[in-house]
Amino acid sequence: MSHERTLPPTGTVAGKGPGTGLSKRTLGVPALVFMIIAASAPLTVIGGGVPSNFAVSANLGVPLSFVLLGVCLALFAVGYAAMSSHIRNAGAFYAYISQGLGRATGVGASWVALVSYNAMQVGIYGLFGFALASFINGKLGTNLPWWAAALVGFVIVGWLGVNKVDLSAKVIGVLVAGEFLAVIVFDVISFAVSPEGVSGAGLAPSDLFTASIGAALSFSMAAFMGFESAAIYSEEAKDPKRSIARATYIAVGVISVFYAVSSWAMVIGTGPSHIIGESQKQGPDLLFNFLTAHGAVIVSDIAQVLFVTSLLAALIAFHNAVARYTFSLGRERVIPRALARVNSRHAPVAGSLTQSALALVLLAIFAIAGTGSDLGPLYPVLTFFTWLTNTGAFGLVLLLVMISVSVIGYFRKHRGEYSTWTRLVAPALSALTLGTVFVLIVVNFNVLIGSTGFSPLSVILPAIVVVPGVAGLLWGLRLKTSRPDVYLGIGYGGAPDLED
Repeated sequence: MSHERTLPPTGTVAGKGPGTGLSKRTLGVPALVFMIIAASAPLTVIGGGVPSNFAVSANLGVPLSFVLLGVCLALFAVGYAAMSSHIRNAGAFYAYISQGLGRATGVGASWVALVSYNAMQVGIYGLFGFALASFINGKLGTNLPWWAAALVGFVIVGWLGVNKVDLSAKVIGVLVAGEFLAVIVFDVISFAVSPEGVSGAGLAPSDLFTASIGAALSFSMAAFMGFESAAIYSEEAKDPKRSIARATYIAVGVISVFYAVSSWAMVIGTGPSHIIGESQKQGPDLLFNFLTAHGAVIVSDIAQVLFVTSLLAALIAFHNAVARYTFSLGRERVIPRALARVNSRHAPVAGSLTQSALALVLLAIFAIAGTGSDLGPLYPVLTFFTWLTNTGAFGLVLLLVMISVSVIGYFRKHRGEYSTWTRLVAPALSALTLGTVFVLIVVNFNVLIGSTGFSPLSVILPAIVVVPGVAGLLWGLRLKTSRPDVYLGIGYGGAPDLED
């Protein structure tokens, strides 16, 4: 079958010629791992996410939940890594689903991904602004509003977004190293203090498998969001055939073990009989108060600064992800081609600026809406951060399930050298386990957004993800009939595989 048309080469801006696409062979495995871990924000998870999980779920088995989810994501990584050696596209999820489940489904998935990654990125500004403003106000006695502090991060993220990706990687590498050091110091002190002795509390199956396991797994799953982001940089990786898979496996292993050990350390350091009560009482201050009591004020201050930079690293990582999704979709003309524009530094400038504009608008909306709120200083955390990041996690877990199924579809047509385990068994188990987690998130969504009963938001927020997905699917089907030349390039970087 012949299709006469002009398409931009893969990796270039539509219609702009070679050499104007994303940077080639820029990122090695270490840089990719740092990008992934930065998106997961280790210190933010341990300092904020884990105490919140203990407080809301009242489940002692939070440490074990990270091990269990690590196994689920390792199963996911088997097929995901295999596909990454064949498909190199900044659209990642979008490209994988397009080639595994069909182009129209891929368009729907791409719109889900855009909404989800944007929600994750923009929502983090709420916690970043709160944390930075609280630290500055506490030390200087000022009254800096959270939104003004958030704008500081906004400027830094926006500037890095229009520069070469290796600059972001270097900044992130330094920030992530600091995060790990702070949490390791906390872990060591916790095991040394151990008021009730060192035990396996928190790691026993009986601790996790209680009536509240659904809420615990839902909270813990959000801590892994961003682990899949290596594939987004496949066009900029030094050795995309191998480095994407290696970075994903390393990141999943490091994140799951690190979170399990550190949350176990929190149980031991606080005391198994007190961890839930203290988490409900202190919330995210638990880690910092612990360091002040058993370490020194300077250690706690450093940890608080690193908590802020942890959030900044996550903001940068998710901003980069959104910019590259936008670039990929613009290049393939699924959205306006102008959004595929890159600058002289090979940064996806149009996607970056678009994401920054959206973040600024939502920042302004929540800043105005929060004026005089009864929630006080916690307003940006309990609304802006909580609502948007959990909405993003909802969408990303849905995409993980779709990817697992798409692996099976892709390797039905491209068997290659892969075993039945890689092509079928592992992705099927991944779809089953992650599908279960997704159902748990849906069932416990009101809990995740801080509602004690049914809330209209538990329907509205997931709909913000699902409705664009359905609209994207319909748009993809329309392109199939109205613009078949564009449809053929969907998920293939504008260069279709005509056998599909």
